[in-house]
Amino acid sequence: MNFYQKYLDSYQHGIIGFATLSILGQSCLGSIAAMFILMGGTSPFQMVQLFFVTIFCMIYNGAVLSQQKPKLSFAILTMSIAVSFISITLNFNNLL
Repeated sequence: MNFYQKYLDSYQHGIIGFATLSILGQSCLGSIAAMFILMGGTSPFQMVQLFFVTIFCMIYNGAVLSQQKPKLSFAILTMSIAVSFISITLNFNNLL
């Protein structure tokens, strides 16, 4: 928990810069996850994965644009990154 708190404090301190960088970073990561998902095919399971990756990226972008509290936007950011990484790892084996 100390790891999370350290990065949350850093995010809250420099919210303007970190919000900009994190929108760019998580959007790129989300698009990479979408690419991996779609390279594996278009089954219903993959479309559900694509839905969740897209929704979590959009929720974070909306949270930053609507100027939500830094703690909430940071929590959404971590969920968005986790969903993207999980989708990448689930679809990485399909490509090999």
